[in-house]
Amino acid sequence: MTVASLAPWLLWEKSFHVIAVIAWMAGLFYLPRLFVYHCAAAPGSAQSEGFKVMERKLLRQITTPAMIASVGFGILLILTPGAVDWRAGWWWTKLISVLGMLGFHGACAGWRKDFLHDRNTRSHRFYRMANEVPTLLMLVIVIMAIVQPF
Repeated sequence: MTVASLAPWLLWEKSFHVIAVIAWMAGLFYLPRLFVYHCAAAPGSAQSEGFKVMERKLLRQITTPAMIASVGFGILLILTPGAVDWRAGWWWTKLISVLGMLGFHGACAGWRKDFLHDRNTRSHRFYRMANEVPTLLMLVIVIMAIVQPF
């Protein structure tokens, strides 16, 4: 199903989608890095409490609103005639990768709650490795959207 009245707005939709995705990715790149540093802070310390504030603000004021905008503009693009070829393999690969990014966002929110309640059990190495996940997913998503290899 498409909405013909959206067709003239395609370039605006794409622009705002890309802007929202950039903000979302910035948050998903930085949040696990904060977790790496938070691991070194003693629970209850001033440093730990400072990380809790930074993590909450990053997630709630930047990353989550940007994710919502990314998904919203993505849905507008899906509804715009000619924006998606439903038979193309690249589209489905991108969609699966976006779902993975949404899952990673949810995992970050859960990890933030663990730190908030001083019950983190993961090491800084775990978060260093987790920090690579959005990069890998982003590579797949961008290549699928731009190159459309299949």
